[in-house]
Parts: sequence; C-alpha cells; structure tokens
Amino acid sequence: MVARINTVAFSGIDVLDVDVQVQIAGGLPAFTVVGLPDKAVGESRERVRAALSALGLALPPKRITVNLSPADLQKEGSHFDLPIALGLLAAMDVLAADDVSSYCVLGELALDGGIRAVNGVLPAAITANANGLGLICPEAQGGEAAWAGDIEVLAPGNLLALINHFKGTQILSAPQPKMAETPAEGPDLADIKGQESAKRALEVAAAGGHNMLMIGPPGAGKSMLASRMPGILPALEPSEALEVSMIHSIAGELEGGRLIRTRPFRSPHHSASMPALVGGGQRVRPGEVSLAHLGVLFLDELPEFHRQALEALRQPMESGNCVIARTNAHVRYPARFQLIAAMNPCRCGYLSDPAQACSRVPGCGADYQAKISGPMFDRIDLHVDVPAVSAADLSLPAAAEKSVDVAARVLQARARQRHRFAKFQKDGAPPVRTNAEADGKLLEEIAAPDADGRSLLTQAAENMHLTARGYHRVLRVARTLADLDGSEGVRRIHIAEAVSYRRRASRRQTALAR
Repeated sequence: MVARINTVAFSGIDVLDVDVQVQIAGGLPAFTVVGLPDKAVGESRERVRAALSALGLALPPKRITVNLSPADLQKEGSHFDLPIALGLLAAMDVLAADDVSSYCVLGELALDGGIRAVNGVLPAAITANANGLGLICPEAQGGEAAWAGDIEVLAPGNLLALINHFKGTQILSAPQPKMAETPAEGPDLADIKGQESAKRALEVAAAGGHNMLMIGPPGAGKSMLASRMPGILPALEPSEALEVSMIHSIAGELEGGRLIRTRPFRSPHHSASMPALVGGGQRVRPGEVSLAHLGVLFLDELPEFHRQALEALRQPMESGNCVIARTNAHVRYPARFQLIAAMNPCRCGYLSDPAQACSRVPGCGADYQAKISGPMFDRIDLHVDVPAVSAADLSLPAAAEKSVDVAARVLQARARQRHRFAKFQKDGAPPVRTNAEADGKLLEEIAAPDADGRSLLTQAAENMHLTARGYHRVLRVARTLADLDGSEGVRRIHIAEAVSYRRRASRRQTALAR
C-alpha cells in the first residue's frame, strides 16, 4: 500500500505542489527518504521516529520508503516532517487515507510530538485554497493561514491532538485570523527643527513613492528625517498587506502568525553583503529589498556599502522584482521598495565647512561620492542637500506641523494616483500604485506638462545633461507635485521644483549613466 499526502515546496514566492508517497514493504528494516531532500529533510527520519515513539507508536520492522515527488525538485526545510508522519500513520492504518488526502500539510515535529512553526504557511494556505484543499499547519500559525479565504484549517499543537481529531475523540476549533497590533506612535516630524526643504522633499517622496538621497554633514538630521518616513506613509491596502505578509511568511518573520498592517521599514547596516541585500544564500532566502516590498529601504552611510551590493540594487529598483539565478533554478521575489539613502559629502563629512574640513578638500569629496556609480545616482529621483542646523534653528520652538498633517496630504495625493491609474489598468498586468512606477506611454499620458513646462524641461535636460531615465524621473516627480497641489495638469512650477531635486551630473557620471 502507498499512502499519499499533499504538501508544498517553495521557489521564491512561488509555491510548488509536492506529493509525499509513503510505502511500507517487506525486506530488511530501513527508513529511506528519496526525492532530492536536503539535510533538514533527510533528518526528518529521526524526528518522525521519535515523535511517533512519544505517542507509543513504533515503526514496523520493514522497509519504509518515502518519495517526495517530483523527484527532480530540490526539497528544503523542516516542514516535510508532518506530512511524512501522516503518510506513515496512513500506511500503518492508524489513520484512514481518505481523511488526510484532502489536506495540504506542513509542520516541523519536535521529539515529544509537538508541532513547531515553519516558514511559508500563508502562501501555502492560499495555494491549498486554490487547489480545493484544506490545510494542516502548526497551532502558532493558524491565525496566519485563516487569511487565505474560505478554507478549512486544522492547527493542532501536537501530533496526538491531530490524531484524536481524525479519530473523533477531540475536535480542533477553527483558528481566527490574526492581525498585527497597531504600533505605538513613532517619531514625529515636529521634533525636527529647521530642514524645511528636506521635510518638503520627504513629503514628495512619500506621496509618489520616489527614491530619495540626502547629502549633508554629520549631525544634520538625515537619519532623523528617514526615521519619520513611516509616520507619513499610508497604511497598506488589504491586498498589499497580504502580498507583503507572504514574503515575510516565507522568510519566517511573521510574529505570532499575524498579518502585517504597516509598511515595512528596513535599515540594514552598511556591512551587509550582497545576498543579505538582494537575497540568496544556500536556501535563496529573500533579501532586504524584498522584505522592504511596498515599504522603505533605508541605507545610511550609502558609500560605505560594498560596491557590488549597491550595484545589485539597480535591477530591482528599475523592475520591482529581484531574480536570483542559480545553476538549477531562477528564484524571483517581489522588490517594489522605496529607497531612502543618506550620505556625508566626503569621508570627514565637512566638505563645505572650511573650519572643519580636512586638507584634501575638494578631492576627498569627489573620491568619496565616486563610490556611488552614475547609473545608481540616475535611478534616484530626489537629491536633497541637508545642511548643518544652525544654533538659531535649534533655539526655536517645535514646529507646528506634525507627521499626521503631512500624512493627510500624502494620503490625498496617493488617492488621486490610485483613481487615475485605475483607468489605465489592464487585465493581467501588474498594478501601478504610485507615480514612481509609471513608465513609457502611461507617463506621457498622465504627466505631459503645459507648453511653458515642456520648454523648461527641455532646457533643463540639455543644460544638466539629463539621461532619458533622468528626464522621465523629473516628469514623475512633477506629476507628484501636481497631485500634492490638487492640480489636474503638470505646470511650469511643478517642473521647476522637480528639476531642482535632480543632481547635476559630472561628465564622468553622465558617461557612466549612458
């Protein structure tokens, strides 16, 4: 007899069906797992054996073969423990095969029979619902699986409770969907004194989803400004919350099986490696760019990051996806993030202050900023100078405008964008949520400036040596400025402000960008 249990494997954000086949046949006693298992899957033999022994069940002294089909797909992770155990119980006639065949199963077994949390329950539940199956998962993640829709979810705390449920001696109640608690009120923009132009740029970046770079001396408030970004961003839409939570579920970062409600804010240290930023490693985990999907990726001390790691950000910044190539597979993770970066103008940080600058001025500034390539600079919409705060500004009372006031304007601008892009949405095409995502023909339709604005943009593009990408990024920012003003069209004043946020490229950087 061959017992079959449904489970899944993960390839990036994609969920692949796996058929666990368990056969108990005559021959010398053995317990073999085949089907390209990794070390964690191979070790499931001992965890399953110990868990069954804790329940008073012994494996028969026969040849036990577990096949994970399809056999040419690499199986990774400990979530195969529970399906293997259920397959053995069905093959041993402890459970009826028909009772467990209508479920997708995943969970890690403890030696005492407990069922431990695993990664990827939410996407597995959504796939099971699409396939017309129920789901069996760890108790700690039942609230996560319940968001998959109209699906039967069994979330036992241990293997004995699951057996008793199928035997009819114990009933497992359906788990309730769980949502992460609203975080406490974060830092407020009103705490920052001075830096009005930087605050304005931060509002524009939040309204349109634009990438932003702040350049200024140490202590000017760059990190403080970036930390206020989550407080002015709108909350995630329900579909966006599900999309973000799926990535965090695969990464094992959903606390208590609760869906994420706020936009992610990731701030990796500048020593982060390329796999840590864009994803990879032995099991191809999502990187910081994917964990920041639909949220903010803050890179402080930008030139101090490894050059290779920074250059790897260029493709996700443009496409919104991170494709990690391996010999036997190509793994894709969504990565539609908003980059907020900060850097000093030079290594000592005081390039514009003769009293504190080093003796290598201005060469130290050119060398330091040259660590960021021209193409990388070209992909950043807003370049903002953040000067040192004067003593006069520090003595002023706190600003009257708070984050909640800015957030209200950002929300209105985003609502205008959502309403506008809904008219251009095509069936099957990925949604366009913000002006920063608009491109090509769509950008020409929504951001065509008036005659004066077009004349100014043409002149600025020639004088500043803007690339085609830089030209279109000015249009995107101008469209956001018009949305903040409540204007239907893009006017000259919007083009002028958008151009002021572009960094004038040197000849060397212009050549690199092209």
